[in-house]
Amino acid sequence: MDALSRWAVSCQAERLNSHLTLLESSVDLSTTGEPAIVQEDTEVRVGLDLRPGTLTLTRNGKDFAAYHALVQFASVSANPWAAQEVKFSATGPDAKSVALTVDLLNDTYEGPRAGVPAAIWKVAALAATSAGDVGITYAPPGRA
Repeated sequence: MDALSRWAVSCQAERLNSHLTLLESSVDLSTTGEPAIVQEDTEVRVGLDLRPGTLTLTRNGKDFAAYHALVQFASVSANPWAAQEVKFSATGPDAKSVALTVDLLNDTYEGPRAGVPAAIWKVAALAATSAGDVGITYAPPGRA
């Protein structure tokens, strides 16, 4: 690594350290009690950064390059976790960022919505894998 590269890395590390110190020193908070969730209607949202160029969403004949997905999971009345929706952040044909939401449950909320492309179910499965450490287990519909 040349001297200029070492200097750039050093500057980045200094900025990161000063930012972390700032965050740590700005916490003026105390707590009491032990947090617990109620398994009545629990929701979890898992965000995924998508590799650019790996997923294109098409709506009304226009292509949108997805770069982030936020998958919402729910467990109602202690039932198994289900993926409810995916909110995509994407770049449109005009290079502006847009949000696209895909509902994953049918209109009665009793099963998967027909016609959802397999790639979107894969995004939900990837998010569930990422969330495994919070107890979400998930299989795409028909693959339990």
